[in-house]
Amino acid sequence: MKALCASLLRYEGSARLGGDRMEELPAATEFSDFVATRYGSLLGTAYALTQDRGLAEDLVQTTLAKCWRAWPTIDGADPGPYVRQVLVNTCRAWWRVKKGKLEFPTDELPATVVPVDHFARIEHEEVLTEALGRLPRRMRTVVVLRYLAELTEAEAAAVVGCSVGTVKSQSSRGLARLRVDPVLHEYGRPSRRRTA
Repeated sequence: MKALCASLLRYEGSARLGGDRMEELPAATEFSDFVATRYGSLLGTAYALTQDRGLAEDLVQTTLAKCWRAWPTIDGADPGPYVRQVLVNTCRAWWRVKKGKLEFPTDELPATVVPVDHFARIEHEEVLTEALGRLPRRMRTVVVLRYLAELTEAEAAAVVGCSVGTVKSQSSRGLARLRVDPVLHEYGRPSRRRTA
């Protein structure tokens, strides 16, 4: 995250100021502060949409790169809705281009160390992410924006580009599907849950 900010700021700073004087750009500080406070939320939304951690990181970085270019022209006190809109639109564009699951095979798996107390939470997130993946894309997008990104119905409608009524119906239908999802239903039973 810091590397992305520094890279964008260095490139734009030298292009705008003819040097590496980033501290003279007020937008640089605002952008850096925004990324520091909202990166986790954006990554969570991107992960719920893409179903892939690496792809979610790429989506957030692409989104932030696009937003940095437009940062001085973004209206309003809170750039969050604009950035979220760019994230969803970028994800939609990727879906159109790829027309299916995006997979990036590697020869070896990265070595990651996950603390033991996080295993139950990670398992829960994986089960929920898989269940979200079984929803149609538009329905998944609405559910993610409403309940994971915690947007209002009007905000979600603006991001998706549909009416508030569509957001209401899609979120209602999406939640109904999740309630009867066999994997989520089975996972929710006490005898099936793992305890850490």
